[in-house]
Order: sequence, then C-alpha cells, then structure tokens
Amino acid sequence: MLKKLHIKTFGCQMNVYDSQRMSDVLAPLGYGATDIAETADMIILNTCHIREKAAEKLYSELGRYKISQDQRRAQGSDILIAVAGCVAQAEGAEIMRRAPHVDIVLGPQTYHRLPEMVAQAMRARDVKSNGTNRRGQGVLDIEFPADPKFDFLPDVSVEGPSAFLSVQEGCDKFCTFCVVPYTRGAEYSRNVVDVVTEARHMVERGVREITLLGQNVNAYRGQRGSRSRDSAGLGELIGELANIDGLDLIRYTTSHPVDMDEKLIQAHRDVGELVPFLHLPVQSGSDKILQCMNRRHSRDDYLRVIEKLVTARPGLKLSSDFIVGFPGESDADFEATLALVRDVRFIQAFSFIYSPRPGTPGALLADRVPNDIQSDRLTALQELLSDHQRAFNQSCVGEIMPVLLDRQGRKPGQLAGKSPYMQAVHVMAPETLLGEIVELRIFEALPNSLSAVLAAPEAARSSMLENGRLSV
Repeated sequence: MLKKLHIKTFGCQMNVYDSQRMSDVLAPLGYGATDIAETADMIILNTCHIREKAAEKLYSELGRYKISQDQRRAQGSDILIAVAGCVAQAEGAEIMRRAPHVDIVLGPQTYHRLPEMVAQAMRARDVKSNGTNRRGQGVLDIEFPADPKFDFLPDVSVEGPSAFLSVQEGCDKFCTFCVVPYTRGAEYSRNVVDVVTEARHMVERGVREITLLGQNVNAYRGQRGSRSRDSAGLGELIGELANIDGLDLIRYTTSHPVDMDEKLIQAHRDVGELVPFLHLPVQSGSDKILQCMNRRHSRDDYLRVIEKLVTARPGLKLSSDFIVGFPGESDADFEATLALVRDVRFIQAFSFIYSPRPGTPGALLADRVPNDIQSDRLTALQELLSDHQRAFNQSCVGEIMPVLLDRQGRKPGQLAGKSPYMQAVHVMAPETLLGEIVELRIFEALPNSLSAVLAAPEAARSSMLENGRLSV
C-alpha cells in the first residue's frame, strides 16, 4: 500500500532540489507525494536559515503538525515528522529538546541516509517501558559525511521540462552575515562525468532546461573523472552540457563575483544555450560595508566583472541580492548602494533588512542600525529596484521571445513559462505546446510578469537558436 509523503520546502532552489532527492530516496520504501499534510504518513520540513525568524516559523509549523499527529494516534495510526535542511543542521539538538514529537532531524548532507533514519524512527515508536507503550528518542543525524552524499543517491526523478541539478555545495567565503559555511559545510564539487550523466538522464525524460545549482556555484571545480586529477570550472562544465542533444536552455545560480573567471565569461559568449541573464549578488554598493561583510571584492571589482560579461554577451541582464542596514552602514554607505543600482539597472533583485544569524561574525558586530532607519532604507531601495524592473518589463512589449512553456497557467487554456530573463510569461495556447519552446510576442507588461500571444501559431516550436546563440 502506498504511503503518503508531504514535504514542505522553505528557501532557495538548493532546498527545492534537496526535497526532490529526499522524495527519490524514500520512493523505494513505498512513499508517494501528497499535497495534503494532514493525510500524510510522513512529513518533512526542509528548512532554510537565511530568512529572518526561520526557527520561529519552524516551531509554528511543528505545533500545527503535532495536532494532526495526535489526532492520527488517537485513531490508531501515526505521522512521522522530520526536520531537514539548514535550521536542522544548526539547531538539531534544540529542535529535539523543544519539539519532542519530532521523529527525525537531519542535516542537508545526510538525506541519503533517510531510509535508515526512518527505520530507526519506526522502531523507536514502539519502545516499551514498564509495559506501557511510549515513544523512544528521535533520530538526530547532522554529521557531515566523509563520502559525498551524491555517491549514494538513486537516479533523479523529474517532472516537466525544467529541472534543477546540484553541481556544487557549501561555501568557503565566510561572509560575516552568512550561515551557509556552518550549515552546508566546505565547498564540494561533483565530478564532471556524474553531472553530465545526470543531465543526460534528465533530458532523456523530457527535460529541456536545466538550472545548475550551488551555494557558490561558480566556485565549481569538478574532476573530469573518478581517477582524473584534471579539473574543470563551471564554464567548461557548461560547455560539456551544451553538447547534450535536446538540452536547449542552461541557467546557473547562485554565483559570487570573485569566482566569475574568464572561462565562465567566455561561456556566456560562446554557448548559445546559456541564457542572457545572470543572478550576481553584490549585497552593498559601499566598499566599507563590503569589507565588513568579508565579500572579498570592491564596488569597482563588481562593475568590472559586469563590464566583461556585457562585452562578451551584449544584451545580458542582471539580478542581484542586497542587504540594507548592515552594522555600521551610514547614510553615505546606503547612498553608494543606490548609486550602484542606478548604474547597473538590475532587472530583478532580492533585498532584505539585515538580521543577525547566531554563530556568524556579523552577530557580534556593534553599531547596529536602528530598525526604523533599516525599514526606511529598504523601502527606498525596493522602490528604485521596482522602477527598474517595471521599466525593463515595459521595454519587452512588442518583442518576440523564445519561451519554454513548462506549466499550466492560472486561467483555463493558459500556459506559462519563463522568459530568457526569468520573467514569468503567460499565453493562451493549446495544451499540446506544453513542454515546447515557442516564440511569443509580448503585448503587456505587468509588475512581475508578461502577457504574450503566439508569434507564429503555424510554426509553434521555434528554432530558438540563431547563429549559434539564443535569439531574443
């Protein structure tokens, strides 16, 4: 009998990929996905430590799921509850103490051991003490494994024409605000052969677009084989993937400015499948704040990287991340960030008020920016970023773009996909075009999406590539 698995995912695309792999690992045990947590036999909360109040949100969810768990027990059954991801890694023992109804706590490097943990948790359910059934101690597994988890995972399952593919994990940069080095560990790159093999597996199952993932993805340095000492960077890996027949679109995220090397920049010039869009976090436009953040680059360094990229790939557009109100940020520092935004004109961005993460150097810094000033600065920054996003979206009206239609739209008869620039695009189109790359003419720009019509209904599948590169 099929058991039901509900996974709730918080945070980044890495967690989305990890959730899918946990589902793959549990499939041989008879677990199939359900969207309804209350009917599940097992619930996994895959957590993220980047966002503010991550732990508080976790305990709120756990309290809600305990009610369902108690109801199921009263009916003679049960729900296994697991907490995975970065909050689990950072606060595993505290989760076990504060929420004893949790059966399993596992870090992001250990989910390949989930079947063993489930077996332990099932045994612990029925521990007997003095003739009375009681729950045993939950399973805690947050050790960084000696061997890469990817060596123990089954073939990835895919749904739809777009997929994530994790190629790099961890980070060695130690930005003072970031918990990733402590929750994901040191930088690790999968070897080229394994990545290409997984990509081929995805394409054979209908994937047309792959997004390469990593906490610091352009730090990728993968061995070319299990016995080879020769390594390849991300630009070379992208070149290898572009040779896979049927793989039409390649993206990657998240990158660091100091690892944007010449071969990766050349890939933007030479690889037509690589989209003309890049997410390149900068965090601040002030050299003083960048130094306090231990970002290892200056404002000018960042701008020089962008200049090289745009020279290599004219028309390339950027998005970024920003933190406002970092300790010590003055009015002049914030104005430097606004000036950088005006210079680059990012077409999308994520922006946040600084909130200290326990265990990071930033949490020990004095000279905190008052909350009201942080909020005012965030509002001003987001207004400027939104102005630029709206202006770019409006500039797309009348343009013809190749779009991979990868999902149903909200309206009957509507399909949706992503533009080369990561904008959501909606079009009224027959369902037979789902999974196809079609040329769409943009006729309306909305704040966060575009509306389109089929540019050439009689030739719905576009050639997409013109002179060896993505034609937009």
